[in-house]
Amino acid sequence: MRISVHKNADEMAKAAAEAAAQILRAALARKGSAAFIAATGASQMAFLRHLTAAPGIAWPRTAMFHLDEYIGFPADHPASFRRYLRERLTGKVPIGTAHFIETDAPNLRQEIERLNALLRATEVDVAFVGIGENGHLAFNDPPADFETDLPYIPVILDEECRNQQFGEGWFASLADVPKVAISMSVRQIMKSTAIVCTVPEARKAKAVKTCVEGPIGPMAPASILRKHAACTLFLDSDSAQLLAPSSLQASG
Repeated sequence: MRISVHKNADEMAKAAAEAAAQILRAALARKGSAAFIAATGASQMAFLRHLTAAPGIAWPRTAMFHLDEYIGFPADHPASFRRYLRERLTGKVPIGTAHFIETDAPNLRQEIERLNALLRATEVDVAFVGIGENGHLAFNDPPADFETDLPYIPVILDEECRNQQFGEGWFASLADVPKVAISMSVRQIMKSTAIVCTVPEARKAKAVKTCVEGPIGPMAPASILRKHAACTLFLDSDSAQLLAPSSLQASG
């Protein structure tokens, strides 16, 4: 894993978007199409703004997979990740195919089986992800399942994760934050050819330090990114503030 630290959150987001755009352009040039995984949340807002403004990406020849979604949520709910992506990504650029997780489908098991089949048949060129305040990767909270080969899995959200969603302003109260979701699994994310991980803000500094410098394992789910051959972790000065100089020197 390579670590790229920037002066502020916007510079970080711009650099991450430039790297992401380069990966997409290269895949499109090489094989005529590209598939990617899109994350949501406060950490991705500036990144998506810069990415959708990037030139030279043939968006109609791309396919997007959705990283996670609350179970039972309608797509127009203010906290729905489908709504988030439609407002910030698919409503901004003409993506060829957007594979959303329709967690309010009449038969959720059938919906997940449909998505699992699609994802198994797809070479994912790049995953755009973040790291949660509890070190989660997607909605894989600690202790995360590092063993399952299923592309999408049901998960129970822990209290720290739910507090983060409330703290970011997505819900009026903690009681409103759902306790269950569908998430892309850790192993599935790691199958992506490249990973662009964008993590701004001081509130993520402790999780960044744990995932970069602590043991690799289910109690710090995003620590697994250190095992990926083509993952770049983009940080701002706030999120990187607790890292030892040796961690930055050793990255790459």
